[in-house]
Amino acid sequence: MDRSQLLLVGLPLFLFCSDVFNLFAPKPHHHQQHFQPSSPIQQAPLDFPAAQSGLGLGNTVRIDFCASCSYRGNAETMKKMLESAFPGLNVVLANYPPPLPKRLLAKLVPVLQFGVIGVVMAGEHIFPRLGFTAPPAWYYSMRANRFGTISSTWLMGNFLQGFLQSSGAFEVSINGQQVYSKLREKRFPGEIELREAISKKIVKSQLVDGF
Repeated sequence: MDRSQLLLVGLPLFLFCSDVFNLFAPKPHHHQQHFQPSSPIQQAPLDFPAAQSGLGLGNTVRIDFCASCSYRGNAETMKKMLESAFPGLNVVLANYPPPLPKRLLAKLVPVLQFGVIGVVMAGEHIFPRLGFTAPPAWYYSMRANRFGTISSTWLMGNFLQGFLQSSGAFEVSINGQQVYSKLREKRFPGEIELREAISKKIVKSQLVDGF
């Protein structure tokens, strides 16, 4: 037999013999070390100020938020947190409207949307009534791509209207005194941050009322 055949016959025979030897060979005994489970580390409980009964009685917190910006969820979360931290506290949620010029422009957007759509759909009847002998050249380009013009006008109008109706506000005040302004800070307040600010105002008002 050549070397390759000898290797193919001898290698399986060698593996079989080694398996038989390992099967009948005595296994050494290992001394098992018994470890006692260490006692769990006891962590000190976090020290949060306990809510005092009736701490918020007689106080009103007002949260003015941008309703069109989908801030209602944040306002509801803050409301539940404050009512839990200060039992008896009256929390009022209200929409913070944009400035008057933006509100007026937002009302004009739907009028422009329907005006453009009406011109695209029936411009050949509208322009003669306005005194034009023939529709202008830009009307035919809009008419050629009627579906694209209508969809673009509708989407852009909705986007513009949403922008004009948004104020980006999340203003928090207690008893008429502002304690946080997103318009000024350019961010949302943290729960701990807002709770501490409200707590300081409540404690201060109680001290003033005590004298």
